[in-house]
Amino acid sequence: MAKRFNLAGQIPLITLVALCAVTALLTSRFLSPLNLTNILVQSSIMAVIAIGMTFVIIGGGFDLSVGSTVALAGCIAAMTMVKFGIAAGVLAGVGTGALVGLANGLIIAKLGVNPFITTLGTMVLVRGLVFLVTGGAPVGDDGMPSSFIAFGSERLFGVHYLVWVPAVLLVALSWVMHWTPYGRRIYATGGNRDAAYLSGVQVERIIASTYVWCGALAGVAGVMLAARLQSGQPTAGEFYELTAIAAVVLGGASLQGGEGTLYKSIIGVFIMIVLGNSLNLLNVDSYWQRVAIGAVIIAAAAADRLRSHR
Repeated sequence: MAKRFNLAGQIPLITLVALCAVTALLTSRFLSPLNLTNILVQSSIMAVIAIGMTFVIIGGGFDLSVGSTVALAGCIAAMTMVKFGIAAGVLAGVGTGALVGLANGLIIAKLGVNPFITTLGTMVLVRGLVFLVTGGAPVGDDGMPSSFIAFGSERLFGVHYLVWVPAVLLVALSWVMHWTPYGRRIYATGGNRDAAYLSGVQVERIIASTYVWCGALAGVAGVMLAARLQSGQPTAGEFYELTAIAAVVLGGASLQGGEGTLYKSIIGVFIMIVLGNSLNLLNVDSYWQRVAIGAVIIAAAAADRLRSHR
């Protein structure tokens, strides 16, 4: 039997297409190659963060510390890279993110501390560490390897290197989420933790692992951002956590856990980036831009709440 077309499941894509169509009608600059390239590059880093956030949200939690983790990972990567080379810098950045995620996961899964309290505390703690490590100044801007800087600005087959990163991660991790027993256990844990436990799922280990994924991918995003900015920036990543959570929810994931797909989270990222880009092109005041984006975040949370009560 042919699978019935689910129009409600396509709302994120319909929203994105409608937003692009309206903006293209209002300003011809939207569809220019330069602007579309800027949207792709801006979306690439947030897409990597949103993939990690999707793991956590499907597992029934969320992570407010990813913005600070991006900044710390980028600075650690830059500092390490200047002394020991690109490979060591990348490993240090991603490893730093994974360690932050592991700390979050152990506190939440093993000690039972609320994810909001845990990751809020980690967000502040990690941001403080960034300023302690860097003294509040950019790092690595006078000694980054030229090939790493090229990674942040040049292209492969006409597409920016930065855009290839989330594309590869999306394919690989979608397979993990949808075609492996581990992925099914994440959905089961987020959907009903008690039922998953009674079915033999090691829920604490699964929950902790989702935070490790989230932290490690925030580390990847930090390395990407360091390449793009050609330095580690201690103030980078502010509000990334809210944008990532909003994008994942706009993509159809439920904050109650157990629902969501990685590719729809990427669509949610594009909705957020295109919205900001549209407001810029239309010369909307920056204060009103914050109001509009805040309203979108509230609307996404309200829509998720309404879905959960059906």
